[in-house]
Amino acid sequence: MLQKWYPADQIEKYFLIDVFAVMILIYQVFIAHGTVNLVLKLVLTLLLLTAHYVGLWWRDWRLLAASLLGMLMLAALSTYVVSGILMYGFIFADFLGRANKKATMITGMAGIVAMFILYGWLDQGNPFAIFSTFYFPIMVAQLAAPIVVYTRERANILKEKLDIANAQLERYIQEEERNRIARDLHDTLGQTLTMIKLKSELTLRLVEKNPEKAKHELHDILHTSRYALKQVRELVTDMKFVSLEKEMQLSRDILQKAGIEFIVKDDGAMIPLSNAAETVAALTVREAITNVIKHSEASQCTITLHTEPEYYCIQVSDNGNGNLREGEGNGLQSMRERMDMMQGDMHITASPGSGTKITFRVPMTNRQEVAAR
Repeated sequence: MLQKWYPADQIEKYFLIDVFAVMILIYQVFIAHGTVNLVLKLVLTLLLLTAHYVGLWWRDWRLLAASLLGMLMLAALSTYVVSGILMYGFIFADFLGRANKKATMITGMAGIVAMFILYGWLDQGNPFAIFSTFYFPIMVAQLAAPIVVYTRERANILKEKLDIANAQLERYIQEEERNRIARDLHDTLGQTLTMIKLKSELTLRLVEKNPEKAKHELHDILHTSRYALKQVRELVTDMKFVSLEKEMQLSRDILQKAGIEFIVKDDGAMIPLSNAAETVAALTVREAITNVIKHSEASQCTITLHTEPEYYCIQVSDNGNGNLREGEGNGLQSMRERMDMMQGDMHITASPGSGTKITFRVPMTNRQEVAAR
């Protein structure tokens, strides 16, 4: 029921504050004597509360109109009832920070200045008198409030968009993996099972007519079934193995969808890693790329591959914000654990405004073992 009268997105943070502020306002207006009669007080207060209510619900031109009307009422009430009512300008300043357009906010901020100038003119006969009173810093604070709120609101919107983009990327990765598995099953196991089906139907027809040939077909079916079982085992093994090369191809697609340029610097040599080590390296690169997309705000990401005497080195660098916060989240810790598991190491350098570089050093496999893969 309350959500019909008050915006749902503001109930938790602002409802009690607004109720308290309105109660204090009504008390100040109707308890203070002032120079206006009760009817005029009631009219001014109702117009002010109407402006407040409109400002709660709309973020377009109606917000601007309501804010300007509310500021006019505040100037009148402050002049003829009690001057402290100017403090309620912070409420409309907060509304203006939530406006859909900067023009609305800027025009409303001009209205704040006009409210204080009008008060100085009506109260002291000098429109510039406000600049020599303690209300001047209050006016500056009310002018700063919309900017702060606007910046915070835009940051929240960007964060929501980033969360949506990350969720879409995760779904894309899952969909690609499902498609790959489906293709592998169709291209390998599907053909083998089709052959078993055809041979089984042939055997049924030969059981009575030609038992010897039926027996031969049964042996063939047994052999094909064993081959199918081998294919299943190979598919499972392949699913567990993650190719570094394929992972970088997938990273290129994901980064491009996120609007980040992807560059690979590779000496072209064969990857000197065992299946287990290459899988760990690929998963570590995946984690690093995910961090680039989620946190770096980068426009370019580079992967550099090279070999050292005993290590295969992978460097993931970006030109993002470089605001690295170790200990927040599980990404960096997960990468360190993977490198420790392979007896490798990981080195990070980050500079605010200049990007981040993460270097992984994975122990190389014996070359004969690599050649046998």
